Amino acid sequence: MAGEDRVLAGGAKYIDFQTDPSRYRHWKLGVDGDVATLTMDVDENGGLFEGYQLKLNSYDLGVDIELADAVQRLRFEYPDVKVVVLRSAKNRVFCAGANIRMLAGSTHAHKVNFCKFTNETRNGLEDSSENSGQRFITVVNGTAAGGGYELALATDHIILADDGAAAVALPEVPLLAVLPGTGGLTRVVDKRKVRRDHADYFCTIEEGIKGKRAVQWRLVDEIAPNSRLEARIAERTKEFAAASKRSGSGTGIALTPLDRSIGENSIRYGFVSVDIDRAERIATISIRAPETPPPADIDGLIARGASFWPLQVARELDDAILHLRINELEIAMLVFKSHGDRADVVAHDAFLDTHKAHWLVNEIRQYWKRVLKRIDVTSRTLVALVEPGSCFVGTLAELVFAADRSYMLIGQKQGDNRPPPTIELTAMNFGPYPMSHGLTRLQSRFQADPSDLERAQARIGEAIDAEQAEQLGLLTFALDDIDWDDEVRVFLEERTSFSPDGLTGMEANLRFVGPETMESKIFSRLTAWQNWIFQRPNAVGENGALRRYGSGERPLFDMTRV
Repeated sequence: MAGEDRVLAGGAKYIDFQTDPSRYRHWKLGVDGDVATLTMDVDENGGLFEGYQLKLNSYDLGVDIELADAVQRLRFEYPDVKVVVLRSAKNRVFCAGANIRMLAGSTHAHKVNFCKFTNETRNGLEDSSENSGQRFITVVNGTAAGGGYELALATDHIILADDGAAAVALPEVPLLAVLPGTGGLTRVVDKRKVRRDHADYFCTIEEGIKGKRAVQWRLVDEIAPNSRLEARIAERTKEFAAASKRSGSGTGIALTPLDRSIGENSIRYGFVSVDIDRAERIATISIRAPETPPPADIDGLIARGASFWPLQVARELDDAILHLRINELEIAMLVFKSHGDRADVVAHDAFLDTHKAHWLVNEIRQYWKRVLKRIDVTSRTLVALVEPGSCFVGTLAELVFAADRSYMLIGQKQGDNRPPPTIELTAMNFGPYPMSHGLTRLQSRFQADPSDLERAQARIGEAIDAEQAEQLGLLTFALDDIDWDDEVRVFLEERTSFSPDGLTGMEANLRFVGPETMESKIFSRLTAWQNWIFQRPNAVGENGALRRYGSGERPLFDMTRV
């Protein structure tokens, strides 16, 4: 099942983010022509941990892992699908939100990582709608509370059953002393444009809002009596499919299982490897260049399927980041390295640029964008080391620009006959991979003087050495062989000695300079507000709301405003 406990070589358990529809316990995926239906039917005994039951379609991380997998497969495996309907298999309940017993019993780190992954999954629905043309409709047949309503908020259109019972609610503040942690507050006012005073009332009542008021306040798009509900769904799916820009047809490509082995101190994939030094609290992620040129045409790409280098590397890197986030909580730093023939990386980037109008190439580009965004919001120090043999070109160079600190060797190391490292820019560095605030990493880097961006863009296709890269602002420091080992060692030792809390706050502040979008607001508020509130005794203390929920005892609050 999704998210099930697996065992490392040393006996420790880990949560697995890999799954497929044959292993789903909580969702059913059905496809009929250009319409797919994702039916939520949570197995209440299928939680990741003991101590809670997932009643009323409440969810934990395992439920969301399956949803994320289903949304990803719809994009790659079903090019004909233009509309996705989300609905519940349970009578008179859509989704009760994140399971409260799970939240009460989880560590703080797990709660925050759970909220982060759930946010990314919700953002994935919106990204699919905007960039793949797969539109989403939610059918709320009963209670949609907390995270259940937040799931509906991430879709394009909400149909609420008008039966006197079905309602939408964000009751976290009055019930649990926490916030809707998966973008609920932000989407209500920023996406659905609900008036602030209406939103204030809505978010401070337990029972939620139903019927005509829910439509009038923009909390849902329409209501329909049960006798007309199925007909209304059919009308809307037909309407949305006709307006979709989805251009795929025929069969997609199967997202086959990753070839992966996980040991005590390593993870090995086809092109990505992770080496974990727990004593130093560092994970080194190395990416290998392709060994073959890209296919000649789209037919060749489809023939390669999930083994097409850019797609395989994106999937492997994504899985590695998620594994490190949730299973290696004491790792302080991710160090990115690369090796292989730069020319083959350039050729694959050129293929992605030349065929960008094709639906499958578009999906691969969009997936790389999402993987890089996931790295951006990962609460680890990000470091890139550009050494002889590196292939930080185009798409892979984005890892250098995403890093909090980047170092590049000038020339060669003594005794190393590999050529000096270079960085090469491609078209992929200037638009396809925006961060969550809408700017590319280079735009964000060069906000002080936009002409710096133009100078960098003028160097597309050139092999840029360390001193030139430093002058162009593409990295933090260029170091010669004499200083390299000591400078890098001192930095790594110093960085891992700092408070993780201080670093998380500092890095989250510094990575997203410039404008804000709804997406960037969601993550910044998760980092600051929800992270803080989840540690306060009013929520998680012995007498806090999460602990006392359902006990019949009222929580005891420290009434000091902080």
